[in-house]
Amino acid sequence: MSGPPGTGKTTLAHRVAAAIGCPAICRDEIKEGMAHATPGFVPGPSDPLTMRTLSTFFDVIGLLVGRGTTIVAEAAFQDQIWTPGLTPFLGRADLRVVHCVVPAEVALSRITARTASDPRRAAHEDAAITAEARLRTHNAFQAVDLPVPSLTVDTSRESYDPGISEIVAFLS
Repeated sequence: MSGPPGTGKTTLAHRVAAAIGCPAICRDEIKEGMAHATPGFVPGPSDPLTMRTLSTFFDVIGLLVGRGTTIVAEAAFQDQIWTPGLTPFLGRADLRVVHCVVPAEVALSRITARTASDPRRAAHEDAAITAEARLRTHNAFQAVDLPVPSLTVDTSRESYDPGISEIVAFLS
């Protein structure tokens, strides 16, 4: 699952993983766990914890794929992070990409709401990034570009387009 921040990737990843019967590996959840275990952590651009989270995320994917586990992996990485991270798995796993999309204003609204209501978001830079910078990043997002099947999903409403059954069928 890929897409800009606020596009519903984590929610969709958990729903799809539950429907398939496999784990969802979410980059932000890994970082939140690492931040919880790091007293006094303050997020910042390219801080050491964020950089360790990146390698940990792909290490977990590698471990599970290497053990023959079906997974749903989710992160707001752009192509320049996803492609080098997933390329080693091209011959070892049946990779599929789901790209989540919403209008920039919807993403910004979701980010604002979760920053205000979810204390785990303190592990991320959400509050430090301006709305203007968020909109710019959202509009310039570079989707994953791997030679694998991909599906774009509009997550702007509770009923996804395409729907959850079609997404699961695409991934199965």
